[in-house]
Amino acid sequence: MSDEPITVPEARHELFELAASVRALADWYEMTGVTGVPTSPPRSVVARAPMGAPPQFSAPPPQFDEPARPAPAPVLQDAPVRAPTNSFEQQPSAARPPIPSFELQRPPAARPTIARHEALTPTERMGRLSVLADEVKGCQRCRLAEARTQTVFSRGNPFAELCFVGEGPGAEEDRLGEPFVGPAGQLLDKMIVAMGYRREEVYVCNIVKCRPPENRKPAPDEMEACKAHLVAQLELCRPKYIVALGTVASKGLLNTSEGIMKLRGKWKLYRGIPVMPTFHPAYLLRQPAAKKEVWMDLQEVMARLGKKPPGKT
Repeated sequence: MSDEPITVPEARHELFELAASVRALADWYEMTGVTGVPTSPPRSVVARAPMGAPPQFSAPPPQFDEPARPAPAPVLQDAPVRAPTNSFEQQPSAARPPIPSFELQRPPAARPTIARHEALTPTERMGRLSVLADEVKGCQRCRLAEARTQTVFSRGNPFAELCFVGEGPGAEEDRLGEPFVGPAGQLLDKMIVAMGYRREEVYVCNIVKCRPPENRKPAPDEMEACKAHLVAQLELCRPKYIVALGTVASKGLLNTSEGIMKLRGKWKLYRGIPVMPTFHPAYLLRQPAAKKEVWMDLQEVMARLGKKPPGKT
């Protein structure tokens, strides 16, 4: 700039050029979307133009990043059809199992509890014993059913505190259908009376319910075939004490291989019931001297039951 004074026309001309430059810069900001005005705009942005001419840019405008735009929404396309990969998918829709329902399900009804024998009334127990006796009549589980006249189930009081278990029916028992009615049974009745009971006050049954031919001892498989009947019978009767008469009865109840000579006079247990093994009455008919040992065994039972021989106080 020279030192010569500026005249009024020249001052107006410079003011006009400055206003035109500011106007051009504002228009460019508006066109490019720039917000805010820099504190010191670059000098090379706007070139002076002659009077009345539009402003000329001596350099290209600065490149500003455009404001972030939302990404276009993805175009949803149908998924490609794939081949089934398991046997379930290969089934036609009609054959597929129904989709499980997640609705609230009611809990299943409680199963009725089966009453144990301990909870049965005496009438119910008698009824079940009668049904069991009928089942025994029709039993064909072993060869003994082929030659029997009839089955022999029991005699006496099924609710008695004392039960005698023998071996099996003999000829007289097979004919009459009642256990211990022959000579051995008559001796057993005397033993019962000596203990302070009447014949009908105790319960008497056998390991097998059919007579073995020729009064032989029942075979192990025959005893096993009849075992379920005896178990049900004793569970329904529930005696407090059992006297096992002879080897067969002791082995059948106690599941032991020991003979009566080792078992006699020693307390054992059958399903929680105390058992006293002793000699069979038929053995006493052949060996009368053994009656002394049997009486000792019966006195052990009487002591447990709180019984005393008749006539003694």
